[in-house]
Amino acid sequence: MSAHTRTTRPRPFPPVENPVRLNRTSRAAAALGALLLATACGSSNTAATSPGGSDFTPPKLAAQKTLGKSEGQVNLIAWAGYAEDGSNDPKVDWVTDFEKQTGCQVNTKTAGTSDEMVSLMKTGQYDAVSASGDAALRLIASGDAAPVNTELVPNYKDVFSGLKDQQWNSVKGVSYGIPHGRGANLLMYNTKKVSPAPDSWSAVFDKSSSYKGKVTAYDSPIYIADAALYLMRTEPSLGIKDPYALDQKQFDAAVDLLKDQNANVGEYWSDYLKEVSAFKSGDSVVGTSWQVILNTAQAEKVPVRAVLPKEGATGWSDTWMISAKAKHPNCAYNWMNWIISPKVNAQVAEYFGEAPSNAKACTLTTDKNHCTTYHAADESYWKDVHFWTTPIAQCVDGRTDTKCVPYAKWVQAWTEIKG
Repeated sequence: MSAHTRTTRPRPFPPVENPVRLNRTSRAAAALGALLLATACGSSNTAATSPGGSDFTPPKLAAQKTLGKSEGQVNLIAWAGYAEDGSNDPKVDWVTDFEKQTGCQVNTKTAGTSDEMVSLMKTGQYDAVSASGDAALRLIASGDAAPVNTELVPNYKDVFSGLKDQQWNSVKGVSYGIPHGRGANLLMYNTKKVSPAPDSWSAVFDKSSSYKGKVTAYDSPIYIADAALYLMRTEPSLGIKDPYALDQKQFDAAVDLLKDQNANVGEYWSDYLKEVSAFKSGDSVVGTSWQVILNTAQAEKVPVRAVLPKEGATGWSDTWMISAKAKHPNCAYNWMNWIISPKVNAQVAEYFGEAPSNAKACTLTTDKNHCTTYHAADESYWKDVHFWTTPIAQCVDGRTDTKCVPYAKWVQAWTEIKG
């Protein structure tokens, strides 16, 4: 499978020596497992409609009504950096206090891919998972994730509104998770080599680019959505409304654009350290990046800046979801409330390199500019960010008169694009 690579040590931490997350790419590239989602989302007599308009029927599962006594432990599936217990860094520990206060011992399985998370959740051995948008919809559709009673999560009330009731964490007003954090995919450029300063994704998609061989692109099938987003704004006749809902014609146009771009790409990256190194050496001068990569590069004196282009951007958001087979649901609920509590959410967001989900976390970060840097409270900023969502045959843009290209086909196309 694919592998997303994403740092978890942004400023104020020093440049990463042991990045706690080496597989961020897998969040977007759910690869072959997406086919399972397309199958799971079949029709039925009582179809529910997701906020995005995709008709499918999640199994009828009830959310927990009351919070009971601690079961003594909780088994989590998490991205590295999300459930730190001090073993990686004695100064980074938000598990020990949780265990002391709740009596729930935390057992964490660090997953490297979204596919792995989905597979592990199917075993019924885990209580909760920090799912990305490309995994969350599959877990909902297959019945592996149960609806969440947000009233049992007191800190939920302080979660930014832009993260609630979204198409990757809810279905028809029913919540299936507790938002953890979010981030945008930005356009980064070398200020000494790229002039004038770009404000459009045309800087990486223009076939006649002045930076041939020095353009860098994200190495994942989900990057097809970036091309679709660009076409959505620049070729309105294609009728693209959602970069994750592409009919065959729209999909082919996005793939063709990426095949043309391939001639200008010097490097496809998934390891954030690799991208920092490429910008540092001058091998790359413009391309897709994350805020935390910008921070790291600037800390190493690389002359770079980043912008959210005028066309908008893709992005990612993680959600804590509870297993429909959870053996320790009370501890799982306690964990979900804990991980988004102001102090802990601030610690995780700063350590990982993302915008926190809890608005109150912004006053508790070590770097007082963290939330400003990551646009945590700027909902107008996030309106232009299309968060990763697994493409399925049922178009998530609401169309019912056509089928959209499922993610398994995105994976196949990505091989052709790079080849």
